[in-house]
Amino acid sequence: MYRRLFVLVVLICSVLLLSAQQKHFAIEEIWRDFTFRPAGVSEIRSMNDGIHFTVLENQCIVRYSYLTGEVIDTLLDGSKLVDEEGGAIRFSQYAFSDDESKVLLGTRMRRIYRYSREGYFYVYDRASGNLRPLSDRSKGMQRLADFSPDGTRVAFVRNNNLYYVHLDQMNEVAVTTDGKENHIINGTCDWVYEEEFSFTKGFQWSPSGRYLAYYRFDESDVKEFTLTFHGELYPRLVTYKYPKAGEDNSVVTIHTYDVQSGNRANIDIGEETDQYIPRIKWTATDQSLAVIRMNRLQNHKEILLANPATGNTALLYEEHNKYYIDITDNMWFLKDRMVITSEKDGFHHIYVVSMRDGKELQLTRGEWDVVDIKGVDESNRMVYYRAAKETPLNTGVYAVRLDGRRERSLPVQPGNNNVTFSKTFDYYILNWSDANTPNRYSIYNRRGQEVVVLEDNQKLVDTLSAYVVPGLTFGSFTTEEDIELNYWIIKPPDFDPARSYPLLMYVYGGPGSQTVLNSWNYTHLWFRHLAQLGYVVVSVDNRGTGRRGEEFKKGTYLQLGKYETIDQIEAAKYFGSLDYIDQNRIGIYGWSYGGYMSTLCMTKGAGYFAAGIAVAPVSNWRYYDNIYTERFMRTPQENGENYDINSPIHHVDKLEGAYLLVHGTTDDNVHVQNAYDLVTALVEADKQFDLFIYPNKNHGIFGGNARNHLFNMMTQFLLKNL
Repeated sequence: MYRRLFVLVVLICSVLLLSAQQKHFAIEEIWRDFTFRPAGVSEIRSMNDGIHFTVLENQCIVRYSYLTGEVIDTLLDGSKLVDEEGGAIRFSQYAFSDDESKVLLGTRMRRIYRYSREGYFYVYDRASGNLRPLSDRSKGMQRLADFSPDGTRVAFVRNNNLYYVHLDQMNEVAVTTDGKENHIINGTCDWVYEEEFSFTKGFQWSPSGRYLAYYRFDESDVKEFTLTFHGELYPRLVTYKYPKAGEDNSVVTIHTYDVQSGNRANIDIGEETDQYIPRIKWTATDQSLAVIRMNRLQNHKEILLANPATGNTALLYEEHNKYYIDITDNMWFLKDRMVITSEKDGFHHIYVVSMRDGKELQLTRGEWDVVDIKGVDESNRMVYYRAAKETPLNTGVYAVRLDGRRERSLPVQPGNNNVTFSKTFDYYILNWSDANTPNRYSIYNRRGQEVVVLEDNQKLVDTLSAYVVPGLTFGSFTTEEDIELNYWIIKPPDFDPARSYPLLMYVYGGPGSQTVLNSWNYTHLWFRHLAQLGYVVVSVDNRGTGRRGEEFKKGTYLQLGKYETIDQIEAAKYFGSLDYIDQNRIGIYGWSYGGYMSTLCMTKGAGYFAAGIAVAPVSNWRYYDNIYTERFMRTPQENGENYDINSPIHHVDKLEGAYLLVHGTTDDNVHVQNAYDLVTALVEADKQFDLFIYPNKNHGIFGGNARNHLFNMMTQFLLKNL
């Protein structure tokens, strides 16, 4: 008996000692030192043989074996490369030619907008070890450099014009010459296409390399917005084209250029100019270019097949939707078929379309959404895809035959699973995580057997073991309108259900988005930090969010903000009814669309929220870009009443509680105009609030000590007001 008592006392002491030794996160560790940043496997390229892949590591392109996961050799040692002036070359991008004899290296890459970068490119010949600049540096930075499929040329964009270099003689050919800043763009896209259609490469080589197909944007009539950069004696002004809701867009045209003959063709995309061309893609042959055409309301989508020599087009596929149609990269061309995804049956599923007669075959069915297509193995007649089958929280990986007759699941764990296939589909790299486990990268073979672990983030796991890490769990509740909403919750590590805790709700809530996902998220470390300080933190996916079918996602159509706010207020009421939540100490925080939501909740939902934080919020959809806004709201000319009814600016008189508004002055996405006009309205309504402005910071408020400062400030605001 005494022995058992002794063992029990030792055990209790050990637990208490361990608890005393464990630390709490410091914000500086999260946002200044990045102590908990997970390791990744980046810039992976499958090689042609399908049994090797390359990774960019410490300025070296290292070749690995899929079979063992071990290093085979180093294909390129960047430490031995020098530029034309004898200086060291540091590259952050690389790409092989199709035959892998040459490598394109991107150096001194500089960010333009969200996805766009420019820098200087070099061509490295693996056989000779020869390194040559793609173009004379004095002519300006290059963008989007890309080998032709036959490896004889490299196309790129410079100063709004499209060029290619013939690698034999390194002679440069101008495909276009009319490019002009804020007027004409060739070979890449304007700001709004980049932001909302998520691409910047506005040209493509045909399968043989004979043709270049490219975009031309005439943005002459698009209205301008000017960003002011401070820090010098006189501020620097940057003016760019930004089409707000209801305003003029660029006139977009598609062209082809024959590199053999120099002949050009204008692709026939119809007489209408107030439309979108969100994608172009070559089919399996040089004879046919696919062009997606969409009306301005984005509810009518067509896929045209164009003859690159004549520009003539014919309709292959057409789709209408009573709401809107999302644009994705799920478009794969085989020899005689096209694989696409659509929500036409109410859920996002995969279809095969015959290119001979347009007949369709639906490959996947069910009340669940396909997330994306990861690859099409034509030789084995298989389509690999990710989907949220069992629950919107998890992402699984699946395979279905091109005839739809057989489907299987790849072996994965519950959580978020993503895959990158080898070119032969004999191997794939699986990236897995869940809400409480950092990313794990493993190689699997075609039979679904794990071959080797590339990165398990054990170092991070060991680091976190020295800290008190509050766990994240999931749940759901039903609103007064009988709608089930999913949430995650983080409780203090010493949680006692008999106590009463303050609650912080984190919201994003925009169309098709999702915060309630079973995956590792670095930003959740701040929420876990708040839990360490005694807060309960939750996030709820309201109506309008993704992976629950078309009706749930598109139910907010024409009335952004209305139903989302109702659902967040319902969440506040639900959690406020729990014994362990102090209903008088509920706060809400959001960024971007989430800042719009938190501001609406602090105004339209006043009385339920004691404090709110809005970072870079939209305050009126009239101020935001037209592609995004009109997709969900139509134009202000058609639907102006709903633009105003759900604008926080028109509800500031209802504000109660403490409110913190934060914005970066050079936010090219959600302009600081949104904050300034909201401030004007709050002042006129005689409402007190806190405002913090970050000069020269964009939508992400990154750079220098900004993130660390921001999250420290928000923490202090919550400690003071919640």
